[in-house]
Amino acid sequence: MSESDPLAQLIANPLRPLPERWTVAGRVAELERARAFATADDYWAWVAEQQRWMQPWETVRSGELPDFRYFEGGLLNVADNCVDRWAEDPATAYRAAVVWEGEPGDTRTLTYTELADEVSRLAKGLLELGVRKGDVVGVYMPNLVEAFTTIHACNRIGAIYTVLFSGFGEEAVASRLQAARASVVVVADAIYRRTKRIELLQTLRAARDRAPSVRATIVVDRTGDAPPLQENEFGYADVLEKGTGGTPAVPLDPNEPSFLIFTSGTESTPKGVVHSVGGFLLGTWANAYWQAGYEPGDVYWVAADVGWLTFPIQAVVGGLACGMTIACFEGALDTPTPARFYEICERHHVTKVLAAPTVARMLRKFGDDLAAAHPLGLKLITMQGEPLDADTFDWTTDTFDAPVVNAYGQTETGSTWTYPVYGAEGLRAGSVGTAVPGHEWAILDDEGEPCAAGVKGNLVLTAPFPTLARTVWDDHDRYLSTYFAQFPGRYATHDEAVLDHDGHLWVLGRADDVINVAAHRISTMEIEAVVTAHPAVVEAAVIGVPDATKGTVPIAFVTLGGDATDGIELDISRRVVAELGGYARLEKVYVTGAMPKTRTGKTMRRLLRDLVVHGEPTGDTSAMEDRSALDTVARVVRAGA
Repeated sequence: MSESDPLAQLIANPLRPLPERWTVAGRVAELERARAFATADDYWAWVAEQQRWMQPWETVRSGELPDFRYFEGGLLNVADNCVDRWAEDPATAYRAAVVWEGEPGDTRTLTYTELADEVSRLAKGLLELGVRKGDVVGVYMPNLVEAFTTIHACNRIGAIYTVLFSGFGEEAVASRLQAARASVVVVADAIYRRTKRIELLQTLRAARDRAPSVRATIVVDRTGDAPPLQENEFGYADVLEKGTGGTPAVPLDPNEPSFLIFTSGTESTPKGVVHSVGGFLLGTWANAYWQAGYEPGDVYWVAADVGWLTFPIQAVVGGLACGMTIACFEGALDTPTPARFYEICERHHVTKVLAAPTVARMLRKFGDDLAAAHPLGLKLITMQGEPLDADTFDWTTDTFDAPVVNAYGQTETGSTWTYPVYGAEGLRAGSVGTAVPGHEWAILDDEGEPCAAGVKGNLVLTAPFPTLARTVWDDHDRYLSTYFAQFPGRYATHDEAVLDHDGHLWVLGRADDVINVAAHRISTMEIEAVVTAHPAVVEAAVIGVPDATKGTVPIAFVTLGGDATDGIELDISRRVVAELGGYARLEKVYVTGAMPKTRTGKTMRRLLRDLVVHGEPTGDTSAMEDRSALDTVARVVRAGA
């Protein structure tokens, strides 16, 4: 690869060694010991030893991809490990487990002792309603304390939970409850989002006719003004009361299903990815341990929605399994003012933050003066969910004087598995570091042959690990065909990646987002890196659209800062050509005031493509936070047609 190659330029960002103030004592030696295990199974055995087992396991692993099992013969319980063991320890019993704030400003804090009590009572209340091991419980609410208690009440009795994004409408709720065969739903009467009251119970009632398996609804009175209960509806407080005295945690096989999470996309049928009891617990404990690393006095704010698997990974399961204090916020990070993010950090003494890169771009858009007015003293900012461009990395690092850990994983992997370990490893803007212990991977060409360093290809995982999804709910053939048909015996991420010459991994985006312009292949991340480097650009999304002559051409959507000037579209296009070459020339640059995003801040690029190609969305829009953003982009596209 020549130095003038755009990919070579992208991965040439220098490695930043950690300054002494960002290192954590003993962390390097600990990581070296973890990497020194002879096999991945030896490492996962060490992870298992950090948990509390009700019955010892006999074998670490049996089987290979795609059929594998972990810790057979052993029994454990997720709620016991995440809640009970901390509540029983005098040193941690009165440590805050969850520090919650609602969008209107109301707050609530639960210690591990208080959390254990409420989880146990709710678990018994579920049993009183007829919920049994293996039954599915829907969780239809945003980031509330009751999301934590409901998930762990299910974990306690072996019920299978599925979290429904609180932005879902009637059709999306009905289809997922029907597909899951849910028997009970726990729902907030209403929630607050961007100062508006959103009626979840009303939506659920409208959806229930199409989900006949639902026999009971538990209503959390979030607003203090819940409507009268109807037949087969029960108040959350009443269910707690009926559960007085609690119920013991049930010993479970670590390979049993723990929960299912529905992925959204262009498919008409929701795909319920299933994660296991012990696999998810062990993998998320390790994930939170290496990515965030609990230190005394920490308050870890996972600024994501409970409907995004990152929240269960880092907060509800992984974070609590590490004994951390988790900050949790109900609303929008810019409501009622752009200072809300900073105010939450200050009010709750937050030390570490996890967010999508879009959050950092939003803060950057709000300006350096606002950041300077709120010096936070954060020890860590970690990001995942979408590519992190170098400019955003640099701004975040410099503004907060904290390490920015860029991590990569998927809903199906159940955790992020490659990133620079907090407090131990250097940082490289745009890179997702190196794989953490226990994970084996490769980059392959389309024929399944390994790619050399500097050559992009298909990212695959080559060996099992505990948090990898075990199946698709009610459709194992779909699991096999989706993830293992392309490269038999290896899990296909369907992402493109490249390994740089220092051994750092760069994930370039979905393989189907790679743009093939007149036989030249280039990833959207490569073009976006150039576009976002323009001083006037705050955020960019690049997509490929069909072209009769070239096959595919790139189009950019950008939002601009306050110093934008006339002719910015031409200026951006010229910059792309100058830095990447004529084959990467942008066919169009659309300047828009908003981008369609999920509630957790991911830009929905496939909707942008739909607007350009079809004039309207053709896939699932249920995960979108603000429909008006899509309308804004649609007007821009129509005006530029």
